[in-house]
Amino acid sequence: MSDPGKERSGEAQQPTLLEAPPAPVSYPAGTTDRLPVAQVLLETPVPHLDRPFDYAVPSDLADRAVPGSRVKVRFAGRELTGWVLSRLDAPTTGSRLSPISKMVSALPVLAPEVLELCQQVALRCAGTASDVLRAGLPPRAARVEKEFLGLEPPPAELTPLQPRERTAELALKSYGDSGWQHRVLAAVEEVVEGGGDAVVVVPDQRDLEAAAGLLEDRLGEETIARLSAEMGPTPRYRSYLRLRFGQAKVAVGTRSAVYAPAARLRLIVMLDDDDPSHAEPRAPYQHTREVALLRAVQTGAGVMFLSSHRSLEVQRLVERGWLADRAPGRDVRRAAAPRVISTADDFEQERDPLARQARMPAAAYRAAREGLEKGPVLVQVGRAGFIPAVLCARCRSRQSCPSCHGPLSLPGHHAQSRTLQCRWCGLHHRDHRCGECGHAVFRAGVRGADRTAQELGRAFPGVPVISSSGDRAVDAVGGIPALVVSTPGVEPSAPDGYAAALLLDGDAQLHREGLDVPRRVLARWLRAASLVRPHGDGGTVVVTAGDQELTGALVRGDPVGYARRELYRRAELGLPPARRMLSLTAELHQGREFIDSLRLPEGLAWIGPSPEDDGRQRWLLFFSYAEAEAVVSEVRRVRRTSSAAPARGEQQHSVRVAVDDVGALQV
Repeated sequence: MSDPGKERSGEAQQPTLLEAPPAPVSYPAGTTDRLPVAQVLLETPVPHLDRPFDYAVPSDLADRAVPGSRVKVRFAGRELTGWVLSRLDAPTTGSRLSPISKMVSALPVLAPEVLELCQQVALRCAGTASDVLRAGLPPRAARVEKEFLGLEPPPAELTPLQPRERTAELALKSYGDSGWQHRVLAAVEEVVEGGGDAVVVVPDQRDLEAAAGLLEDRLGEETIARLSAEMGPTPRYRSYLRLRFGQAKVAVGTRSAVYAPAARLRLIVMLDDDDPSHAEPRAPYQHTREVALLRAVQTGAGVMFLSSHRSLEVQRLVERGWLADRAPGRDVRRAAAPRVISTADDFEQERDPLARQARMPAAAYRAAREGLEKGPVLVQVGRAGFIPAVLCARCRSRQSCPSCHGPLSLPGHHAQSRTLQCRWCGLHHRDHRCGECGHAVFRAGVRGADRTAQELGRAFPGVPVISSSGDRAVDAVGGIPALVVSTPGVEPSAPDGYAAALLLDGDAQLHREGLDVPRRVLARWLRAASLVRPHGDGGTVVVTAGDQELTGALVRGDPVGYARRELYRRAELGLPPARRMLSLTAELHQGREFIDSLRLPEGLAWIGPSPEDDGRQRWLLFFSYAEAEAVVSEVRRVRRTSSAAPARGEQQHSVRVAVDDVGALQV
């Protein structure tokens, strides 16, 4: 064993014939004798700096610079913040070490298992661990840390030999005692009673309030920790530290909650896994679903995907045998489902030949009138506001501005006006004619929530009309008769369910271009239907759309069957999620330079470039799951080498790389 004193003084030992001489070690004055080296991960998005760096630990920080604490260090003439990952007896390099400049937080905020998870996410998404940590850990609130001084975090348990069950489940109802909230409660209660911890991840604040409120009532507020950006930095940081130091057992929150430092993690519950809010908008653009799966493998915890529909990504895992399908049987689904009427089927067409042209067919008015005798009626529309799109009354083509090609709109007060206005440049076009067929009569493609509420108020005088949209969402409505006009995702809950639901603008929503438009529209319908009473209690849903496959899945209450068929179609076409995908967005010359630097597996070819709205170009690459490790590793290599080159670092920093970003396939 070597003499630490000689190493500290820089004296070289005599090498044997089989050993290379050790590199000289030089410590700054005042370095502690006990574990003098700290490995620090810098908080920087620069790819080639995504690794630990050795720093000397000053004697006055020897007891505070513990793994998981946050420090400031000097790097390349600048002071940067970093995380202490470990303490070592000797450095891993032979260069002179710089000392840690300052302690930011002596609390071991970063748990080792969370760090490992963030590193795995970075590897999967071709990103940096620092970027993932930024998304997973809340901003620091210094005064909160005083409440936790002197506490020790509980030790994380090793991965169990037998991992817990991983399931895909359907939530048939979104209200009452049979709602998805009670299914979450039952699963979490079982885990907590067994001495374990749980993490519940929901799409938005409305779902967070519903889930956390029920869990707090049953398990106690001291057991639950809420994690959401809308909480504000101080309560959010306090919740995180309560989990880190074992004061709370259950984390409930939005997408960052999947990183919650639960030491005895036994279950991860994820609600509506394909909701767009689960996708991280910042680099490396990771999806919460993938993070949850990585963490389940890492810890051996169970994972439950719960939704009123079935995402293709979850269905793929079911088909592969990785998840157990726990969807209720057909008889159970039919008993819980409302009666569904499609205005495009043959029976309704015979009764109402104009149903395909009318926005509110006779069946919809009839269902609304009958439903108002029993309780509230939900009306789901595609958008908020007034008439956001204009279609030709003859050929149904979308109208655009002759000057700037922006979308045209009809005045909200005069739907039959022949004067259209561009929503981009503001120009008015009098006597506009359709560019496809020359027709001069137009109709609203999707009337917004405000316009629909106005029209329904005239059609049902004396009935209260409630409007709910993203900028003014209503959480809940009472059980009295009322018309509730809502955009998708912010439908208020009714205590005993809606008596009926009208799903309008289905064809207009399906006219949007994009690979995932059909399944997202079906997901909106199914979520709305889950708010309606069963058909045995008189619940009715009317859908106005001509797509027989989607309306058929809604009528049958069979989201799993639709997901399976669509998944196999994607497999035949070689599209995600049957294959993995990488998108690259950059200036034309930067993108080509990046692509030319890659050494990809033989047979892979880029698609593109295609122009983006901001003037940059986009390329797509599809590859198999077997090729994923080689592809992503090569992309990370090029990003590291490019960022390290002084002449190319700034240019390559503007190259956007996203793995499995299905949003890149939207038009």
